[in-house]
Amino acid sequence: MIKIDESLLNSVSEKAKQSSRMRMNLNFHDKPEALMQRMLNAMEPETYIQPHKHENPDKYEAFFCLRGKILVVEFEADGRVRDHILLDASLGNYGCEIPPRTWHSIISLEPGSVAYEVKDGPYDPKIDKYFAAWAPAEGDQRATAYLQNLKAKLGY
Repeated sequence: MIKIDESLLNSVSEKAKQSSRMRMNLNFHDKPEALMQRMLNAMEPETYIQPHKHENPDKYEAFFCLRGKILVVEFEADGRVRDHILLDASLGNYGCEIPPRTWHSIISLEPGSVAYEVKDGPYDPKIDKYFAAWAPAEGDQRATAYLQNLKAKLGY
């Protein structure tokens, strides 16, 4: 049995804080070839996840907020915001599912935020994600401004 408790969330959050990317996954699946990928995704507000989609093969992806506040954003093909949800248990917004071929990103709004993520497998880093050309890449000096502007546009 995998027990997801405060101690485990604290452990993965601490690793996220020490990571240069300000996020950390803790995989529960035992190999990249697993047909269902399950993980904790701990993230700090400073992390940036470039908008991306999963296709060829198509993959569903679901996020459930275990702690903190996490903004999930869907985009049109040209980068305009299609939809968003603030995952926050105090608001009764616990999770969401992203369909295949949908541009999306997740944004931590509170230190120590942790999502439980489920995604179709298998995982192949060469074809897992297709990154949006209209958004800065991770590590690009424009990424921080892009993230701040996106949050401001959505009222966060």
